This record gives sequence, structure tokens and C-alpha cells, in this order.
Amino acid sequence: MKRIALVFVLATVFAAAPLSSVPVAAAAETQVSAAAAGVFPDGATFGGIPLQGSTFGIGVVVYPDGTATGDFEIVLAGTSAVGQPQDITLVGKVTAGTANPDGSVSFSGTAALDMGDGSLPVSVPFAAVVTTGGLQLTIGTTVLPTQTLGAGDIFIG
Repeated sequence: MKRIALVFVLATVFAAAPLSSVPVAAAAETQVSAAAAGVFPDGATFGGIPLQGSTFGIGVVVYPDGTATGDFEIVLAGTSAVGQPQDITLVGKVTAGTANPDGSVSFSGTAALDMGDGSLPVSVPFAAVVTTGGLQLTIGTTVLPTQTLGAGDIFIG
């Protein structure tokens, strides 16, 4: 009987041994997607252009190691010095990001910036902090005011 008990104990130990070498699952990635419109507070400007709002699309995956992949595009709706509509377009590739403890997601990368004034697009760094209620965008060193969600949806999960 002792022999059967010993065999059972050894079988249990050997069966459980591989489980101890299985790595603990890492935290899951965070996905951010949006098709939405934002509204700027009064007085918002970029490059001297008064801004009213934006339309944007986001398709980003942020990984626990701080890397990220995806696309971010935003069209800032502004008014030129002569009172005409001027759309400023930023099309970016996301390369880094974090899921923040408050539920927001921060991501950054490099983008092509077209000021909508006939000049050639330029490459700029960008960063965004996104919540389900809006986003705050930094283009180069210019921090834009937080936009609130005016239409559409932002998903973080």
C-alpha cells in the first residue's frame, strides 16, 4: 500500500512540475479605436490658425512593454487669416504607448503634417492622450487643448 501511495505522490509531483515552468500570462494589450469628431474650447489655435473642432480616426494597439502599433489620423478644422476654412491634416504611425491607471491611453509616433495652406507636408512627432470622452493632442512641441467628443465613438479595451 505504501508503494502505491509513493507512486501516486511521485506521479502527482512529476505531473505538476511542468506547470511551475509555465510563465505567468503577461498583461493583455489595450486596443483603442475611434471614428469621431472633437470640439475644441474657444480660443484654441495651432500655428496661428483658430480651431473649431476635428474629425479623427484611431486604430491602435498598445502593449504592456510600452510599444504600440497602429494608425492615427486627424483633420483639424480651422479658419485661415482671410476667413476661409483651413483643414490641417495629421497622419501618423503609432510606435509607443501606455495604458494609464485612470483608464486613458497615451500613444505617440511620427506623422506627416499638412497645414492645408499649399505648403508641403512635414514630418513631426506627435502624442495623444485618449479617453472615451475625447482627446488631447500634442503636435511637435505644441500642446493643443483637450477636445471633447462631439460625435462618434472612442473605444478603449
